Amino acid sequence: MIRNRYKSQAEFDLSITNLSRGSTAAGIRNLGGRDVVFVTSRPSSKRGALSESDGVRIAEGARLALKNRLPFVLILSTSGAEITDGIGALHGWGLAAKEIALCSGNIPILAGLIGPAVSGPTLLLGLADYVSVTPESFAFLSGTQMVASFTGINLTTEELGGSNILLSKSGVAYEAADNPNEVIEQIAYLLSFLPDNTDKLPPRSDEFEEGLDLRPNLDTIIPKEPTSSYDVRDIVAEIVDFGEFLELRRFWAPQIVTGLARIDGRTVGVVANQPMIMAGTLDIPAAQKGARFVRFCDAFNIPIVTLEDTPGFLPGKDVEWRGMIRHGAELAFSYAACSIPRICVITRKAYGGAYIVMDSKGMGNDFTIAWPTSEIAVMGAEGAVQILHRRANDSQRARAKSEYEQTYLTPWIAAERGYVDTVIEPRETRQAIVRALNLLISKKERLRPAQHANSPL
Repeated sequence: MIRNRYKSQAEFDLSITNLSRGSTAAGIRNLGGRDVVFVTSRPSSKRGALSESDGVRIAEGARLALKNRLPFVLILSTSGAEITDGIGALHGWGLAAKEIALCSGNIPILAGLIGPAVSGPTLLLGLADYVSVTPESFAFLSGTQMVASFTGINLTTEELGGSNILLSKSGVAYEAADNPNEVIEQIAYLLSFLPDNTDKLPPRSDEFEEGLDLRPNLDTIIPKEPTSSYDVRDIVAEIVDFGEFLELRRFWAPQIVTGLARIDGRTVGVVANQPMIMAGTLDIPAAQKGARFVRFCDAFNIPIVTLEDTPGFLPGKDVEWRGMIRHGAELAFSYAACSIPRICVITRKAYGGAYIVMDSKGMGNDFTIAWPTSEIAVMGAEGAVQILHRRANDSQRARAKSEYEQTYLTPWIAAERGYVDTVIEPRETRQAIVRALNLLISKKERLRPAQHANSPL
């Protein structure tokens, strides 16, 4: 029985009964055959306003989940802190934030937003590893009236923090659901890819495709014209089991694709540049999105497959002033700090600093695969010729460009120096990844001897 997981009968009873009063309810629930600690708002009571006792209840639920190493699920619909509770309400959700933060990286934190989330309690969503939202939901720290009085701009709740904004502009939400029931279904599906906690491996599916077959469709996905785009999801569909891919944060920073899948029955995280959007160029949101997902995979022992095709970082004054250096370093830091199996597949462009931060051999990946179409260099031919032959005439530049492409824009120099482990035909990619995973699945690395690193947040 489920109660055998807990330290005592009294603790089991506490989780089910004593936490079930007020605007929130907490207890143990089974989602898709998995036990989770489940906490939900009750918007029928003061529109879900969180009192001090509600904050304490959420905190106790998170503490219970961490103690028993179970996933923590939070379903939120709240009008904010309970005003009549005064500072006590703020203290309560502060306790909740602290306990949920302590869960981070130890157990999955999965959230659903099924209504409003206003003011401070919205930060609980930012602590979650995953957030699903319904169409009528919205979330913001400062309401429409405060925004209007401070900026003079009048916005509706949907324009300020509606579900579309959370999905595409702020990146708070990972997936959209039609209704609260679908939110629960999505959380249960995500759980099927994850372990209960960081001390376990993700469950391996009993149903999977045989891994050593060739995928000839991959041979024709990359266009012959180097400036033409393609959908990287077509590559993902060919290398994962049954083409099944759970993409996360699809609408935020779409020039990088992140999500979960299975290869040979094993859960893998996929990070891929998307040439269809901005040619796969990395900007600040893309770096943040990739970095957070890499850290998530590392926390829950999920091997990462990186598909690289990027011409570099987005140039521009605004992006530099907003901190492209710091945020680009987030992606580099996340990969460098990983102790999980990491496989990088270079499909086409891999230039400059973007080549480095997309899990290059220098960043410590375990296995690097390159397609014959890959271009691994400091920069593209056009930029290199402008620098190296800036005084040449047009014909000289054209000749220099051709020579540069033939000499440098190939995977062979990198392979000769050991920066690429193998150059294969695209159809062999799934086969190579399966073999690499079989070798790396028992990988162990010594953790760094420090309390924590000072990552470039």
